[in-house]
Amino acid sequence: MDRRSWLLRAGAVGGGWLAWAGAGRAQTPVSTPTRAITRGPRKHWFGYYDKLQFDPAGRYVLGMAVDFEHRSPEADDVIEVGMVDLHDGDRWIRLGESRAWNWQQGCMLQWLPGSDDTVLWNDRQGERFVCHLLNVRTKQRRTVQHPVYCVSPDGRLAVSPDFRRINDVRPGYGYAGPPDPFEDDLAPTESGIFRIDLTTGEQRQILSLADVARLGEIPRAAPGIKHYFNHLLFSPSGERFIALHRWRYPDGSRLTRMITAASDGSDLRLVIPNGYASHFIWRDDRHILSQSKNWLGLDDWGNFLFEDQDGGGKVTAIGRGVLDPSGHLSYLPDKDWLLNDTYPQGTQRLQTPHLYHIPTNRRIDLGHFHLPSEYRGEWRVDTHPRLSRDGRLVCIDAPVAGSGRQLHLLDISAIVAAG
Repeated sequence: MDRRSWLLRAGAVGGGWLAWAGAGRAQTPVSTPTRAITRGPRKHWFGYYDKLQFDPAGRYVLGMAVDFEHRSPEADDVIEVGMVDLHDGDRWIRLGESRAWNWQQGCMLQWLPGSDDTVLWNDRQGERFVCHLLNVRTKQRRTVQHPVYCVSPDGRLAVSPDFRRINDVRPGYGYAGPPDPFEDDLAPTESGIFRIDLTTGEQRQILSLADVARLGEIPRAAPGIKHYFNHLLFSPSGERFIALHRWRYPDGSRLTRMITAASDGSDLRLVIPNGYASHFIWRDDRHILSQSKNWLGLDDWGNFLFEDQDGGGKVTAIGRGVLDPSGHLSYLPDKDWLLNDTYPQGTQRLQTPHLYHIPTNRRIDLGHFHLPSEYRGEWRVDTHPRLSRDGRLVCIDAPVAGSGRQLHLLDISAIVAAG
């Protein structure tokens, strides 16, 4: 039996993965205990990699449940919001429901930063998208009259793009429901990024698509390109945030620039101006690890560390030829390790969450998860690996034969402790 078949069999029986470590592709076996923590018949998932899925103590893991797959959500489709109790036999605890969701990022479900008892998620009430904040202990809930995307580290502020516009230009990331009122405007003044005070509920627009479309030079500018924002993330201090400025061509293709701004929308910077930016994460308040191309004289995709200044300042390649150049990146707390994954690879369509040790240029694969061919496009299941707060556990989304997408827990504590 070859190594890949053995690994698939090990994962199928749920007894834990035997990962492989080494510079580049691996030689040394490393145990990675793995188990599914949700089960059918309902399908469960979480979505994006840069949200707080685990509570501070590492006991509760947030997730969403739905009865169907393999089609776009419609305005009346409802998902259940809940959490898994890892200390009570992976018991599912219902928290609420949402009518504002998508396959890639769910309903922005996450723990409120700085809190050990409050979660938040987006919903739709009538023709308005909103955000609920729920105390999971007291069950007290309040609602802010605007959806959120990401929340500042102190839990006081949120920023958000216009989900109506995203649903029009990038299915799988916006919300079904009220249409984009500016769908015929290529770069509207009244659509952009909004700032929400999660305490008072006050909201205001701080950046417009019209302004960013006039910022610098648009690579491959052409008639009919339609601008939008997506993928926002606060810096560790909360003083600044990242947003991806994207534009779609009439043929459906798109390019991307990375911008950053202060939390009030001022001090706008164009960090990656060349149209090629993808998944990213803050390393600290001054540096951003992002996937891009055409940097350092290298034309293919790679992971690069950018300074948060116009043009990216000093740019450094990270893990070239070892760390996957297209996955979803997170730093472990010590900043020596990166968590990442791959898109489906090979004829068996295997997705591979992996760790990368920066000081030693070493990659450790945490398992190979088969993605059946019906999971494509808008309703694909990216693993989107998410870390517990202490960096010892990882949760991913992956299909289970006969049960659809489910949450899986990977224990990386032994790997990280070994260094």
